[in-house]
Amino acid sequence: MDVCRRSEKPVYPSRVFAADEKPLKPHKQHQEDDNTLLLDASDALPLPLYLTNGLFFTMFFSVMYFLLSRWREKIRNSTPLHVVTLSELVAIVSLIASMIYLLGFFGIGFVQTFVSRGNNDSWDVEDENDHEQFILEEDSRRGPCATATTLGCTVPPPPTRQVAVVAPPQPAKVAMSMAEKPAPLVTPAASKEDEEIIKSVVEGKMPAYSLESKLGDCKRAASIRKEALQRITGKSLEGLPLEGFNYESILGQCCEMPIGYVQIPVGIAGPLLLNGTEYSVPMATTEGCLVASTNRGCKAIYASGGATAILLRDGMTRAPCVRFGTAKRAAELKFHVEDPTKFETLANVFDQSSRFAKLQRIQCAIAGKNLYMRFVCSTGDAMGMNMVSKGVQNVLDYLQNEYPDMDVIGISGNFCSDKKPAAVNWIEGRGKSVVCEAIITEEVVKKVLKTEVAALVELNMLKNLTGSAMAGALGGFNAHASNIVSAVFIATGQDPAQNIESSHCITMMEAVNDGKDLHISVTMPSIEVGTVGGGTQLASQSACLNLLGVKGANREAPGSNARLLATIVAGSVLAGELSLMSAISAGQLVKSHMKYNRSTKDVTKTSS
Repeated sequence: MDVCRRSEKPVYPSRVFAADEKPLKPHKQHQEDDNTLLLDASDALPLPLYLTNGLFFTMFFSVMYFLLSRWREKIRNSTPLHVVTLSELVAIVSLIASMIYLLGFFGIGFVQTFVSRGNNDSWDVEDENDHEQFILEEDSRRGPCATATTLGCTVPPPPTRQVAVVAPPQPAKVAMSMAEKPAPLVTPAASKEDEEIIKSVVEGKMPAYSLESKLGDCKRAASIRKEALQRITGKSLEGLPLEGFNYESILGQCCEMPIGYVQIPVGIAGPLLLNGTEYSVPMATTEGCLVASTNRGCKAIYASGGATAILLRDGMTRAPCVRFGTAKRAAELKFHVEDPTKFETLANVFDQSSRFAKLQRIQCAIAGKNLYMRFVCSTGDAMGMNMVSKGVQNVLDYLQNEYPDMDVIGISGNFCSDKKPAAVNWIEGRGKSVVCEAIITEEVVKKVLKTEVAALVELNMLKNLTGSAMAGALGGFNAHASNIVSAVFIATGQDPAQNIESSHCITMMEAVNDGKDLHISVTMPSIEVGTVGGGTQLASQSACLNLLGVKGANREAPGSNARLLATIVAGSVLAGELSLMSAISAGQLVKSHMKYNRSTKDVTKTSS
């Protein structure tokens, strides 16, 4: 056999056509074999079909016009409608006859097309599967397929993989070995259906984003989408895993159009002794030395008696932008929402969005005739962006009644400010504002951190404070707070993009106890975390939250889990800052990175 699968409709599996022979259509062949003949309704007409249709159309409309005219005259002359003449009786009979014909010709035939289509399609699938199986059996006897490009005929493995331990054999020998061992069969029905869907996606007939809704199987949809993408781009995605992930858990909430998942290793730093409790901190990262360095900082903090973290503020923000015809009207609304006597009313409207949403304050800023209102509210154990947005929409709808000339430009006017470095977050805070401190004894500084207290204090002043000021840093008065924040965020299912404002941090160091010990602190005004919603519900991220004891919502004290997570993030940053600054002070940064952040292994060979 030269081919494994024909593009034409297959015939009965009892016969295989030659390459130059035209196969018959399945339905007609099937009918002839059974000595049956399906006649169309038009075959019994004495006249051509177009003449018959024209005759009945003309009769229908002519008789209808005649009867309507007669009935109109009867109504004008007050003649009873049930009194009919012979001509009217003939017209009524003709009308009924023409209606029966037209309904029978168009209506019943139209219905039959749907009835017969389902039956014919099912016959096609059954017959094609039989034909597919027959060809596969024939090919397994004669040898492998010469051009196996579609599902339904398994592609044999490349010759080089079969004889990897010896020199590549001659083509004739390879073909002989493959013929002796036929390729295993796949399930023709399932593979054929997937192949047709893949072709539809590649050709643009089926949108890739609709696979989940059409198939009802998220994993299968991801597999088909991945294969279609490889064919469209011509690029291999072999290293992107598909198995081992619950794609149902991300449908409609975490990721659209998935084709797999990225593997990020998770390391553990700790124990971190924070507020008298030990925590093993999960960190998802691909940067060598990061977990080891943070772990060394945790060791130094633990040996010195632990760290203390204090939550200063807790409030997520959203700032819509509204516009008026004049700056005066914008100022009037500003005074209205900032009026303490009006706050309770606005708070009641806002809090209807959720039982956890509690409006705290509204801060306004004017730019010409544009007004920016920064709403601040607590959101329980959720990070709270959706919650505060719903509350803001409620207030805007309420204010629209009193200020009909208010034009809402956008529910977010960037005065929030989300996922961007902003002075308003650095000064006013957003999410959780935390300060964390620890006193590291002189002995620990020397033995664990391998440096001196005075050297650390001087380095912090010249690097984190003066150097960052020279760079015009905004909230970046630290060594590498974003390293730790990003790693903990990814491990615990937080929004990685909010690392921008969550990494706002100022690191302070000071010699205490007559210059013998080191006081170190990190102040982070905008840590945006949650323990419910988003990526926190995925299995891996949920396990990391469970490791920290903050999984899900706290029913007894709503919001306490998210606040505890924010303090753990700050404590981890404190450990990371302490260790990195010590490495720089002791001149060990380059040496440690060369040891832990460089590899001579061929990772591609290892992964394959």
